[in-house]
Amino acid sequence: MIRLSNTNQRRIIIEELRRIKCHPTADELYEIVRQRLPSISLGTVYRNLELLADCGEILKLEFAGRQRRFDGDIRRHCHLRCLHCGSVEDIRIPGVELLERELDKFLGGRIRAAQLEFTGYCRDCAAKLGVTPSASAGRSRASSFMN
Repeated sequence: MIRLSNTNQRRIIIEELRRIKCHPTADELYEIVRQRLPSISLGTVYRNLELLADCGEILKLEFAGRQRRFDGDIRRHCHLRCLHCGSVEDIRIPGVELLERELDKFLGGRIRAAQLEFTGYCRDCAAKLGVTPSASAGRSRASSFMN
């Protein structure tokens, strides 16, 4: 694992990414970080996000056909990407770690990382669109997974 020096810019980027609960694009995070560091460039934010992701300090979420998003929470968890607005939510599902361990064992230790993404609707869009839970998914059980 690569060790990075802790520059002021890098420290503020990490602080802001961990402070917010959404999963911003580099452009969105740049606008947030500029409030604290008005002279920072978009290129600096991009470079630091890539370095931080490569070092395992943050997660880089790459969804097919979508802009990369970043997550300051590096604990194991899944994501729900909204089909309507494109937002990304954290989902904690009991047993995911066990599934990853079993798959890694089955594949002979070749897995180095895993990201499980679900697509559906965020709470706001589901309410606006009138999406209701399926009969097999209880509302209280499903809501207990969401952060």
